[in-house]
Amino acid sequence: MTIRELRHDRAPPSELGGSLTVLAPQRERLAIVSTRNKLCGIAAYTQVVERQLGDVFDITVFDLDQYLLRGQHKRVRALGDRHIKEICEEIASFDAVNLQLEHGTLGHSAKDIERRFRWLVAAAPRLSVTFHTLHRPPSFPIADFAKAALTLKWRRAADIEAGFFRQTRLSSGIAKCLRDAQRQKPVSVIVHNRRDFSDARHLHGFDRVFDHPLSFLSSAEAETILADAARSRFPQLDTLPADVKLIGIFGFLNDYKGFGTVIRALQHLSDDHHLLVFGGVHPNEIPSHTPIHPYVASLLDDAYVDAAMYDQMNGAPAIGVNLDIERHLVDLFGKHPRDLSSRLHFMGAHEDDDFLAGMAVCDVVVLPYLEVGQSASGPISQAVELGCRVIASRTHTFLEFARYHPETVEFFDIGNHLELAERISARRQYAARRETLRYTNETNKAVYFAANSPPTVAPQTWRGRALPALNIKATR
Repeated sequence: MTIRELRHDRAPPSELGGSLTVLAPQRERLAIVSTRNKLCGIAAYTQVVERQLGDVFDITVFDLDQYLLRGQHKRVRALGDRHIKEICEEIASFDAVNLQLEHGTLGHSAKDIERRFRWLVAAAPRLSVTFHTLHRPPSFPIADFAKAALTLKWRRAADIEAGFFRQTRLSSGIAKCLRDAQRQKPVSVIVHNRRDFSDARHLHGFDRVFDHPLSFLSSAEAETILADAARSRFPQLDTLPADVKLIGIFGFLNDYKGFGTVIRALQHLSDDHHLLVFGGVHPNEIPSHTPIHPYVASLLDDAYVDAAMYDQMNGAPAIGVNLDIERHLVDLFGKHPRDLSSRLHFMGAHEDDDFLAGMAVCDVVVLPYLEVGQSASGPISQAVELGCRVIASRTHTFLEFARYHPETVEFFDIGNHLELAERISARRQYAARRETLRYTNETNKAVYFAANSPPTVAPQTWRGRALPALNIKATR
């Protein structure tokens, strides 16, 4: 079953703006199993789901302790197993259980993840699993393995084999567990894009599948954020002229985010364009005894921060100079002409309210991520819900997202900083404010209600009538 389109026979969005009416005489008890770790995007989304469903279910959230579950010491792993078993004892008494599944939140090794997942599935009386990443069954890379073996690179060969078995456990192993469970009790699967929807039905063989993009903000919440957002909220912007154009990038600083592409694009934009970096190094990735995180250093290098014209002499014929002369040369030549330090602003890591306000004050939100196989992205959902101008790299994740929200995202090829610069300087491709989005908090609420209710219960209604977009029927 799927919310595939909300199209064709759906009523205009303005007619779907009511609240959900539950046909059951009283609220059922729903357990949500998820991490509460503030450093994890899954935790933020869990809070949103809890808020959305608060008036249709009696909800209890069970926190997955990441210290216990991610630990690799034998003693800590045993405590992680006990932690999961304690959760299993609790959720067995609930009417339904929703598992917010990002595989790494259940453990470090695939063996631990699969074992703990099986325990949770067995304990749930009625189950829905939200896949934040849905792994495809892998094919063994025989050519790479053979090359490593023939060149006696045994460690490389072992890593290839271990990677294959890990992916198999996280794809086929998890899927088989759910297929076995759906023969015994109601099991629903929720995914965040239509590619995963097809994989869930056809590759993995799940009976009840729903697809819906991540949804964070209601229309009222978005309007409140936009009304309260102002540049004065961020002291780093006090010295900037009021007419500068602000480009925003968001999230923890990590190689796959592709932030260097935006910095290189800034070199091709006029001086009235400034880049704001909302985010910092993830606390779990703070290196010991390291003066600066390598990725932060790479961003500063891309911006020629602290570089001098004297650096250009590195390729010139060698000449002998003493240190005093070298210092005088640096003073003489001054900063590098491509130095962006005055136009690049590291805003730091912020709580959710300031993070969203940062999006709202920017003239354009850029998401330059690399392709890493993600199923969804929180920042692009939030930016679109706020009505921001959004420019994103052409990854499968963002292309899939745009199928739910057409005419909201402008695209450029991954890493093409010149195309990005031209896109930023051009006029906005789509209108700043559009009609109500087709996929909202209310449609997400409808999906979760249907996925966590008994299959025999009539689906939710809006304003007393059945929602035609939910095609409730078995896939086999």
